[in-house]
Amino acid sequence: MSVTFVKGLEHYRKTEGRCAAVTIGTFDGIHRGHQEIFKTLGEVGKGIDCDPVLVTFNPHPRVVVTPEEIPLLLTTIKEKEKFIPSFFKGTVLVLEFNEKLKEMSADDFVKSILIDRLGARKVIVGYDHAFGKNRSGSIDNLRALGEQYGFEVQVVEPVMYGGKPISSSRIRAALRDNDYVGAIEMLGHHYGIYGVVERGIGLGRRLGYPTANLRYSGRKLLPSDGVYSCWAEVGGECKPGMMFIGTNYFNPQQRLSVEANLFDFDRDIYEEEMMLYPSEYLRSNRRFDSTEKLKEQLKLDKQNVLSILEKERKDDNEQRAQSSNRF
Repeated sequence: MSVTFVKGLEHYRKTEGRCAAVTIGTFDGIHRGHQEIFKTLGEVGKGIDCDPVLVTFNPHPRVVVTPEEIPLLLTTIKEKEKFIPSFFKGTVLVLEFNEKLKEMSADDFVKSILIDRLGARKVIVGYDHAFGKNRSGSIDNLRALGEQYGFEVQVVEPVMYGGKPISSSRIRAALRDNDYVGAIEMLGHHYGIYGVVERGIGLGRRLGYPTANLRYSGRKLLPSDGVYSCWAEVGGECKPGMMFIGTNYFNPQQRLSVEANLFDFDRDIYEEEMMLYPSEYLRSNRRFDSTEKLKEQLKLDKQNVLSILEKERKDDNEQRAQSSNRF
């Protein structure tokens, strides 16, 4: 089974005579807790012979509900489209979160969407799930509605990390606190930054380290400023490199940049889509007295990144060898 993304309830077509196993949530981050929900959804759907349907929202509900306190995103909708297929097979229904949905009661949401449109027979949610106007629909409310409309509710317990449940807010805090390793462990996958390659000031190319500058979403939560080893997906290729997040002090605009120098890569990719995956933090951002000093540092950075990549390659080879020796 593959993944089908459907944007808007008006475009969803229920399979005649089929029921659905459904989960609902914002799923910002597609972290290990979300992955457990997706896994349960797939198993339940298969067990009761129902189509698995993942309902999520765009924009983030708090954009409409609490516009004065909007969280930066771990995963934009484009990034969700990248990560979800690794953990879920079925239909992803993306609902526009607007004023109408904000004002919809829990009962109306269940009746008009889960029952009438999706044909839900089983609903799988996380342990802290709430829905409907003012998040008034608790799990107990959902169970009561299930008895009324004829579906069962299954609650997935939290996935723990450091003795506490993994959550999107914990991962945001880890990224803000420069705990990149902790953030990645809670996510259970690489942190991706999606964007379109745009022209920069050309300084990297003049120094011998040309960079692809990423035009990314202003709603995206970026890891801490600094230099990282990275992987990039662009034009069907996956390339290693080193990347920079922060203010380029040689740029008169001095805006926050996300740019990457890709190794063994020399192709015009302006206006192409790209995903960058920072893998390991090397050093913080700092000012340099001259472009020559920056060039010297970039040489050291590349040496360090190549060492990291070689270690990653050896670790991967060892893991494959260990796996093959088990059989």
